[in-house]
Amino acid sequence: MQLLKDKIRTDAKIIEDRIIQVDNFLNHQLDITLFNEIGKEFKRRFSNKEVTKIVTVETSGIAIACIAAQYFNYVPVVFAKKHAGINMNPDVYEAKVYSYTKNQEYTIKISKEFLSPNDKILMIDDFLASGSALMGLVSLISQSGAEISGAGIVIEKTFQEGRKLIQQNGIQLESLAIIDSIRDGQVIFK
Repeated sequence: MQLLKDKIRTDAKIIEDRIIQVDNFLNHQLDITLFNEIGKEFKRRFSNKEVTKIVTVETSGIAIACIAAQYFNYVPVVFAKKHAGINMNPDVYEAKVYSYTKNQEYTIKISKEFLSPNDKILMIDDFLASGSALMGLVSLISQSGAEISGAGIVIEKTFQEGRKLIQQNGIQLESLAIIDSIRDGQVIFK
């Protein structure tokens, strides 16, 4: 997706040739015009799939998933919580995930009332690196008996090998900007 690649080239900050900071348009301040184009592109790439719900992990995936949902006939968006409050239903599916950028393991949870065996799930997230977050979602969805329609990723870092994990599970993976490497502060796209 050229618009996204251009935005990464001009606005992203590179930290230690391993972290791509996109706070000014994707993770902190949100570029809604860009998000609309991302939603349209996900719909185009998954047009042959039935989608009854979109699932993501809090927090950065939520806004992307919500805007994308309007292009899938306003299906519900369900997000896995990293920090469940006392008001969350205790009957949950849960999985462990490791956050690369926070260097921390989380237990993500989705209330069982929001996923059913009849659901066709499109997973959406901002980044794919090691694949831990997406594999956590795969675990939650599998626990529910729902079907996975695919995985839509905004930015993929292929040098961290998350793609292999997803493809080993036979999941259609569509990444809008695929980064092969980062060298001398420059992003090298596939």
